[in-house]
Amino acid sequence: MPHRILVIGGGAAGIGAAGGVKAADPRNEVTVYTEFEDVGYSPCGIPYVHGKEIDSFERLFLAQKEAYVQAGIDVHYETWVSSIDLHRKVIDVVGEGEVHWDRLVVATGFEYSDPGVPGGRLDGLYYVKNIRRAMEWDKVLDTVRSAVVVHATPLGLEMTTALAHRGIDTHLVDPQPWALADVVDPDIIAPVQDSWQEMGVHLHFNTTLTSFNGTQRLQSVGTTAGEIPADLAVLSTHKQPNVTLAARAGLRTGPTGGLVVNERMATSAPDVYAAGDCAELPHGVTRVGVTGLTGSHAYAQGKVAGFNAGGGTKRYQPVYVPWGTPAGKWVIGGASFGETLATALGLPFVVGRAEGISRARYYPGVRPVRVKLLAEPDQLRLIGAQMVGQEGIKERADFLATAVKFGLTLRDLAAMENVYSPAIGALNEPIVLAAQNGLDSLAGGG
Repeated sequence: MPHRILVIGGGAAGIGAAGGVKAADPRNEVTVYTEFEDVGYSPCGIPYVHGKEIDSFERLFLAQKEAYVQAGIDVHYETWVSSIDLHRKVIDVVGEGEVHWDRLVVATGFEYSDPGVPGGRLDGLYYVKNIRRAMEWDKVLDTVRSAVVVHATPLGLEMTTALAHRGIDTHLVDPQPWALADVVDPDIIAPVQDSWQEMGVHLHFNTTLTSFNGTQRLQSVGTTAGEIPADLAVLSTHKQPNVTLAARAGLRTGPTGGLVVNERMATSAPDVYAAGDCAELPHGVTRVGVTGLTGSHAYAQGKVAGFNAGGGTKRYQPVYVPWGTPAGKWVIGGASFGETLATALGLPFVVGRAEGISRARYYPGVRPVRVKLLAEPDQLRLIGAQMVGQEGIKERADFLATAVKFGLTLRDLAAMENVYSPAIGALNEPIVLAAQNGLDSLAGGG
C-alpha cells in the first residue's frame, strides 16, 4: 500500500531519502520541505569554485528543479517547518498549516557552532553553506584584500587553500596546536602546513578568537595573539547536528547531540526516520556514536531511511569513515582514526609507517606518499590509517576503510598484491611497506 512520506530537509540526505521513497514504491507520495531556494547541490564543491578550480556554481547542481517534478518528488522551496506532532502525525508548515504524514524523514543537517564572541552580526562574516549566498560572496571575494579563516576544520582547510589560490592575504586561526588536531596526527598535517606557508598563508595555532571588530562592517578580527586586519572572516567552526525541531518534538538524541537511529535509520518514534548530519551513527570499531560525516554518508543514509519509510527493508551499517581532502599543495586522508584520536579514546594500538611513492621512481610526476597504519596489538587487526600525498590518497582511504571493516591484519596487508605499472603505481605499494614495517618493528621489539 502506498504511503504519504514527508521529508524535512533538501540536502544530500533529504534528496537521497526522497529517491529512496520512490524506489521502495513508485506509488508513494513524497514531499520535501527545504528552507533554501534549491535542493540537490553539492555544498562541498563551494570552496573549489571560490578557489577558481571549478568554473561555475551551476556545475554543483545534481539536477534541475524540473527533474524532481518529473520524478514525482514535490519540493516546497523556502518553506519552514515550525513543529512536529509525533502523536497526531502532523507537521506545521509556515504559510501552509498542518500537513499529515504516514512516515516522516528528518534530514535537517547541521549548524555551525556559535563562536560566542562580540561582533557576530557584522557584515563581512561568511558561513559557507547556501549556494545562493556563496554566489553573492564569490563576487565580494574580488574586492577582499585580507581574510581570516576561523578554525581549521575540514571546511577551514579547503577555504584557506581556496582564498590563497585567489590571491587573498589569508590568516588561519585555531585554538589547537595544529590543523584538524582532534582527528589528524601532526606528522600527517605537517606537509600541508608547510605548503600553506609557502603559499603565503599566516598560521595562528594555539590562538583563540576573541572578537570581530568594526562599526557595521568587519575591519579586524581579535585574537589572543593580537588583532588581524581583515575584510572578510570565514567561519568554519565545528558542525553540530541541527536537531532543535526534532528534539522539541520528543525524538531522542545521543551523546553527540545527533538523533539516535537504528540500522534502519529509524528514530525513537514510530514511523520517523533520520539521516545525514542530524543523525548519530555508531563507529564500526568503537561503537561510539559519531556525526558530521561526508556527503556520501548523508546520501547513503538518506536512501536507506527513505527506502524503509517507503515500505522497503534496508540496513545501514556502522561507519568506518574513509575521508580525504586537498589542503595546500597536498591531499590528506585516512580511515577510521589515527594515533591522536585512538589515544584520546584510550585504545591500545601498534603502528606501521612508510614513506613511499605514487608511481615508478623514474616516471614523470612521481610524488611521495606517507602512510601510517594502526592495528590492535593482539591479533594485529587494522583499526585505522592516515596518509598524506598528492596522488591516490582517496583510493587508499576507501580500501583501508574496507580493510578495517572486514578485519584485515598487518600480515594480510603486508602480503597483499598490488598493481605495478610505472605510470600509475610503484613497485612497492606504500600500504604494503607500512604494514611490513609495522611487523618488523614488532619482531625487533621496537
